[in-house]
Amino acid sequence: MKRLALLGMPNTGKSTFFNRLTGAGARVGNWPGMTVDLLSAKILLAGDMVEIVDLPGIYNLHGFSDDEQVVRHFFASQPVNGLVVILDATQLDRQLALLLQLKTLGLPLTVMFNMADEARQLGIRIDHEKLAAELAVPVSLISAKYGQGFGHVRATLEKLLREHPHPGQADSQALNQDQDIESELDRIISDSVTTPVTLPPNLSQRIDRLFLHPWFGLPLFFLCMFGLFQLVYGIGTPLQDGTGWLLDQLKSAVLEPALQNAPNALRSFLIDGLYNGVGTVLSFLPIIVVFFIVMAVVEDSGYLARAAWLMDAVMARMGLDGRSFVMQLMGFGCNVPALMGTRIMRSRGLRLLTMMVIPFSLCSARLQVFLFFSGAVFKPFAAASVMFALYLTSFLMAFLTALVWRGKYRSHEPLLLEMPPWRFPTMRQLLAQAWQQSGHFLRGASGFIVAGVVMVWALTHYPFGIPPASPATLAGRLADWMSPIFAPLGIDRLLSITLLFGFVAKEIVIGSLAVIYGAGESRLAGLIAQRLDWVQAMSFMLFTLIYTPCLSTVAVLKQESKSWGFTILAVAWPLGLAWLVSFLFYQGARALGW
Repeated sequence: MKRLALLGMPNTGKSTFFNRLTGAGARVGNWPGMTVDLLSAKILLAGDMVEIVDLPGIYNLHGFSDDEQVVRHFFASQPVNGLVVILDATQLDRQLALLLQLKTLGLPLTVMFNMADEARQLGIRIDHEKLAAELAVPVSLISAKYGQGFGHVRATLEKLLREHPHPGQADSQALNQDQDIESELDRIISDSVTTPVTLPPNLSQRIDRLFLHPWFGLPLFFLCMFGLFQLVYGIGTPLQDGTGWLLDQLKSAVLEPALQNAPNALRSFLIDGLYNGVGTVLSFLPIIVVFFIVMAVVEDSGYLARAAWLMDAVMARMGLDGRSFVMQLMGFGCNVPALMGTRIMRSRGLRLLTMMVIPFSLCSARLQVFLFFSGAVFKPFAAASVMFALYLTSFLMAFLTALVWRGKYRSHEPLLLEMPPWRFPTMRQLLAQAWQQSGHFLRGASGFIVAGVVMVWALTHYPFGIPPASPATLAGRLADWMSPIFAPLGIDRLLSITLLFGFVAKEIVIGSLAVIYGAGESRLAGLIAQRLDWVQAMSFMLFTLIYTPCLSTVAVLKQESKSWGFTILAVAWPLGLAWLVSFLFYQGARALGW
């Protein structure tokens, strides 16, 4: 099969180009280092199936970061028909150096100057025909964000494949030595690119005066995040209620009549187990979609890079840097890609310490637990405040962990962060990312959810013939054994069982509650509100927020750290911290008469 490789510096829109060209769902974000693994998709070009490989963004072909080594290993071992180099048209004086390095590989290549629309707005004029002649490679001006120039892109790629039908190998000598290219770079830039002496004031600079203000920047960031949580609840709660109503109607109108003559055990398993468990999780999908859309605005706009810059001085006091903060924010979606994103850090100490704090990020799996409990126990405005407080707590736990362990995992690597201009994502990008992230959540969680609700149903209904979830069932006996551990935290017997399943995957927690109480989403919320007061609910949410990450996260911790000792520490530390924090909160609240 023919193969084309996409390559460029971080934050040049390479993954956006990949998605636009292939229709695939590569993760897109407006800050450096988003793509850390090899992504690929197959498309039809020039009558052949062609594999498009999206390589990690790198600044230098001859560097020693994990991403740079991945790229060199790929070129050393994988034949390709050609390279597609994506460069930022607004920063050609910095970006062409990488192109000149790539030319030494001896592989056919074509160049896409992305963000050409932004370059025009900044007054940058690119004589792309003269530049193509100077570089001796085809050059295209495009905007991957808006799809401008993509008709020409396909024609260019098809021409490259026709001219080079057989894959070739990179020049091994070029992979092992640097080339003196500075003088050639200066000559090409001076001949082909005209840049104003001072770029005109633009919207990004004006916005930055406010959002990067030394006094107001951080308070404004947290105020924006609080406002976004209010927006998520304001839009998502009615959608969630509507979905729950539809699921209840389906159960009463179709499922229950269809199973009325079925054996009691089978009927209970299908309705109280599978349907209530899975249906309760699905009822939260609308609010999760809204959350991902809102976070995509923050991520794609360039605000994450600015948050990293604002937090760098604070993070440095804890042995971390601004990139660590960005990885925590990335962990809001899922801890796994955030852990893999630490590969952009060259210092092993910094990387391990960052990996230790990322699991405290409130991931999408835990999000549904907190959305349910806060919605069931608190009023809408208070629920948004509770969610904001949980996010702040996740940062506090991460900062505390960094302070405790910074002496063991030291780093002196300085922060080098590219500050992208403000960009406002299109509605197509927002919907695509929300669809992708929600689909990823469902695909990753569906197996765990089904397996979890089946196991919980079995534990709460065996031996058969006794009341479900009673002390005589397996679940009841297990709860009795764990009661001395969780009773001081205000977490009752049945809730403690869900925490065990939450270690496998946090997605199981709400589904297991539906099975334990034998209720769908609408009735389950009322039952929880009757059984728990706000102190107990908050103690349970704090423990769920902090305690041991799910098994998939643990597996990635071992894979990325290559150390069982570190992995065991990263599991045991949050478990002990969760018990201590929940204990102090619950006992302190009760001592105050709450």
